[in-house]
Amino acid sequence: MTLSARYVWSVAAGTLALIALAALAVGLVAGPLAGLLTMSGSVLLLYVHHVRNLCRLAAWTQKPVGTPPPHGTGTWQYAFAGLARRARLGDEAREQLSVALERFREASEAMPDGVMYLSASDRIEWINTTAGQHFSLDGSQDQGAPVTTLVREPEFVRLLRTRNDAEPVVLRSGRRPGLTLLVQAVPFGDGQKMIVSRDISQLEKLETMRRDFIANVSHELRTPLTVVIGFLETLIDGHEDLEPAEAMRYLRLAFEQSCRMQFLIEDLLTLSALETGAPAAAEEKIVVGPLLADIACDTELLSGGRHDVSLVVAGGSEGAVLLGSGKELRSAFANLASNAVRYTPDGGQIRLIWQRVGGGAEFAVEDTGIGIEARHLPRLTERFYRVDRGRSRETGGTGLGLAIVKHILSRHDAQLHIESEYGKGSRFSARFPAARLARDRSAVRN
Repeated sequence: MTLSARYVWSVAAGTLALIALAALAVGLVAGPLAGLLTMSGSVLLLYVHHVRNLCRLAAWTQKPVGTPPPHGTGTWQYAFAGLARRARLGDEAREQLSVALERFREASEAMPDGVMYLSASDRIEWINTTAGQHFSLDGSQDQGAPVTTLVREPEFVRLLRTRNDAEPVVLRSGRRPGLTLLVQAVPFGDGQKMIVSRDISQLEKLETMRRDFIANVSHELRTPLTVVIGFLETLIDGHEDLEPAEAMRYLRLAFEQSCRMQFLIEDLLTLSALETGAPAAAEEKIVVGPLLADIACDTELLSGGRHDVSLVVAGGSEGAVLLGSGKELRSAFANLASNAVRYTPDGGQIRLIWQRVGGGAEFAVEDTGIGIEARHLPRLTERFYRVDRGRSRETGGTGLGLAIVKHILSRHDAQLHIESEYGKGSRFSARFPAARLARDRSAVRN
């Protein structure tokens, strides 16, 4: 018997003993009938006391959780004190569970993956915000609804119906084009499931880009390599029958194709260094005027007199100074200028322009070339993307120039803007923020 039970029994026994002694004393004084009435009245009063406290206990059970128990006397005071202690412990436990649940929900909300809990009948019990975005669900409105009536992709329904150790499935959203999810069902509890979803759209895009990149590099290298091998085989097999001039022509063509492969590899190495976050070169103060003059001179040499090349430095800002890597900026500006030469027919105009724009500055290359259709503009900076592959090979382009320009400008907090009209010409501009313009114009490098 527990201590509480012994206490109750001892109080009850003491109360009955007092009633009996009181009735015996009254009986001895006033007679047996008076003693019996005294005992009966005392027992009735005790009964009423217990019933009254039972009613108070019953009324307390109907009140909201957390309402303090009533006060009592005697054994009821002891019982109510025990109930109050249990209620307090229950409140503390509920508070701890509530805090733990809130922390769990906060942790689930903070997860980069989507999390959704389903009942044994596949009804939604809870979802985090990420899962709601992945499956176009509303955590408050869709709770309790069968998930298969809201997410009807066949692969998802098949995942729920397969065995519990099923592998994750790749799910392409029908509601949000371009969204690709990796979804896995994890069993727990009594037939319940946790659905974990991860957005792999970017990974899938990168994988596609990787496959395309490998295919493009293989294609770009295979073509000149095939030419080189063909010429060398011709020279090896028939060198005795070839005239020296013809043999020299073959060697020259093989040399040109070898140079093309070398340029491609150098551009690939440059682009790889830029894309992998290679440390930026030490910043220099670059005087814009001499730099643009050199690029204009190189552009005229590349043109060979076939175009009207001009340099325009607006607002007398020849002494403007850029902060950055002189080697990288020269490469970016020269790329834009050489592209203008490649895609401008003979007799066309090419203008190299430096001017202040807002608080910053802009280097632009304008040409009266063949122009570019609007549908191609968003993809021009992709590696190996060409509007006209045949013309690009004829002009010696590697298809990496604009990708390199974009990365160089990004490392210098600048942006590349492209404007073009098919058949009329193009304008490529590099816009630098004010922070890239040095106040000190006493620079020494170009």
